[in-house]
Amino acid sequence: MKPAPFNTLPGDPLPLARAFWLRAEDGVRLRAAHWAAGGASGTVLLFPGRTEYLEKYAEVAADLNAAGLDVLTLDWRGQGMSDRLQPNPRPGHIGDFADYQRDVVELVVTAQELDLPRPWHLLAHSMGGTIGLAALEAGLPVQSVVFSAPMWGINLRRVPEVLAMAIARLGRKLGRGGHPAPGSGGEENFVLMDPFHDNLLTGDGRRWGRLVAETASWPDISVGGVSNDWLIAALQECHRLTTLPAPTLPTLIALGDKERVVSPRAIRARVATWPGATLLELPDCRHEPMIERDAVRSRFLEASIAHFESAAPALSG
Repeated sequence: MKPAPFNTLPGDPLPLARAFWLRAEDGVRLRAAHWAAGGASGTVLLFPGRTEYLEKYAEVAADLNAAGLDVLTLDWRGQGMSDRLQPNPRPGHIGDFADYQRDVVELVVTAQELDLPRPWHLLAHSMGGTIGLAALEAGLPVQSVVFSAPMWGINLRRVPEVLAMAIARLGRKLGRGGHPAPGSGGEENFVLMDPFHDNLLTGDGRRWGRLVAETASWPDISVGGVSNDWLIAALQECHRLTTLPAPTLPTLIALGDKERVVSPRAIRARVATWPGATLLELPDCRHEPMIERDAVRSRFLEASIAHFESAAPALSG
């Protein structure tokens, strides 16, 4: 594992993360990071969402470290500093969501090689929740799970899903599979285009400002709207996941009342058929509880840490 860069903004303390390069079995280079708690009682495998990158989770990792948990995460292929999958690096792009499982395998192998403290837990946000549910089906070795606004369906606003799929498939047929899907925002990152009061992620002005500063300062790690191929693959994977049996692991699923990125209906439908899963309703919360205002953020993190702590003895006993 060769050292990899980890960005900071002016005035930031030295990063506590150890960042390094990994290589998936198909040759794609991935950037990963480990935050060590010191005397940790377990490890959180953190699955980020679409457009995200290691540095965005530094504050969350510090909170989990303070609770006695190591954190291991990565930039998914096609975003952050991991290899992009087509010559134009701007659209968020993937040909098949199954390819993300190659990244999961590499992350698990790395956790084993580092001999990270057990038990291991999964914390998955948004698109990470799509990847995470598929990884659980494949036997991800964790003892408990927290999903944050999991992408088990996409909020397409007023566009019917069948129409969105048809348009994306037409784009692919015309040789534009890697081009931004209509209505997805083009090649620019939405953080630099959306005003704070209209943003879909957070009601916290300070943390939104941090996102804007990071995106402007590190343009090479950001991505724009999704490609036609990504949209096709994502919708297909969301449908496939509805056919899977519910995992038997202790599971906490968080959903904000102001959610407009993923589908609340899909999340509620999944919870309704998931024995033992707990839905954590978060008032006054947009899409990202981990960068929300302190009251919302604290409630989510406290519930997540308590869930990890209670699941470990229950399953080991």
